Amino acid sequence: MTDKEAILARHAVRNYTGKTIEPEKVSLIRRKIEELNSEGGLNLQLIEDAGKTYNKLMNMAMGLGSAPSVIACVGKDAPDLDERVGYYGEKLVLFLQQIGLNTCWAGTFNRKNIGAEVADGERLVISIALGYGKDSGRERKSKTPDQVTEGRADRPEWFEEGIRMALLAPTAINQQKFVIRLNDDDTVDFIDKGGIYSKVDLGIVKCHFEIGSGIKINV
Repeated sequence: MTDKEAILARHAVRNYTGKTIEPEKVSLIRRKIEELNSEGGLNLQLIEDAGKTYNKLMNMAMGLGSAPSVIACVGKDAPDLDERVGYYGEKLVLFLQQIGLNTCWAGTFNRKNIGAEVADGERLVISIALGYGKDSGRERKSKTPDQVTEGRADRPEWFEEGIRMALLAPTAINQQKFVIRLNDDDTVDFIDKGGIYSKVDLGIVKCHFEIGSGIKINV
């Protein structure tokens, strides 16, 4: 499964079976996390036993309390931390999809119970629930390409494909509060329109756009 195929196949999953993740897959995940942490200057952490991470009423109502494991998205506090967490965290999410696991980005969780190691100067940004879903999730409503683009009207195919993948990016409460502008010199600007976790969302959007367009995006 390619990254693009993973984008097309993946949906947020909030209800999980009781099956734990096999040791061989845990090893693959830890190696991938080490790679992404090195690239992104992050401290993403796999916590095999999610324990009471998702014991808040909202999580229980959504079904996330059944998630067996969790990724704690941690990094040294910086203005661009949230965006890097989104970009590299989504790379991890797509990798997890490729090895047969389901995921859900979750901003609401029990920070005291997650069991993450957060050093002085670091910040826990968000969590990613993972495990084997009871289903594969479902498609959600989306904005149209015209609603999230600005700039030149003659959009090349690479840009259109980038937008198509960007519109499949998970965003907090499905807000899709971003705009992607195509400039006259073929450069691309990403605009954050604000909102809860919008900087994390923008990182995720950049990851998807990069995969769709084949154009390297700076994060």
